[in-house]
Amino acid sequence: MNNFISTTSGQLAHREALESRVALAFAARLRDGSDALPHDVCERLRFARERAVATAALQRKAAAVAVAVHGGQGRTAALSGPPSLWWRLASALPLVVLLAGLVLIEQHHSVEQIIVAAEIDSALLADELPPDAYRDPGFAEYLRSSATP
Repeated sequence: MNNFISTTSGQLAHREALESRVALAFAARLRDGSDALPHDVCERLRFARERAVATAALQRKAAAVAVAVHGGQGRTAALSGPPSLWWRLASALPLVVLLAGLVLIEQHHSVEQIIVAAEIDSALLADELPPDAYRDPGFAEYLRSSATP
């Protein structure tokens, strides 16, 4: 953001320098031709010139204040000010949804593990062999050798 502000202020300084050069060129041309004008026209031109300079100074001051207010805080004009309660709730909503999703995934995984363990237990209890036969290393070897001809 500071880079944007420095670029904007650099462009502003360049524009002001260019405006000053153009104004000096106009003033020199007007000064050369002002000797032939009547006094009342010269006074009206002087008054208009002073008014234009004052208006330009006010515009520059307003632009500098706008850059300081909106650019210095790192916010845009549309989002300036403290965030509202609804904005804070909307910002926290994705985190709440993520946490709820993780809890639901963990519970689903736990239920799946319980269901698989229950199926294994019911298959062991419904089998003709006693459960101790499955723990016997010789029986495990017998199952492996009988599976391969």
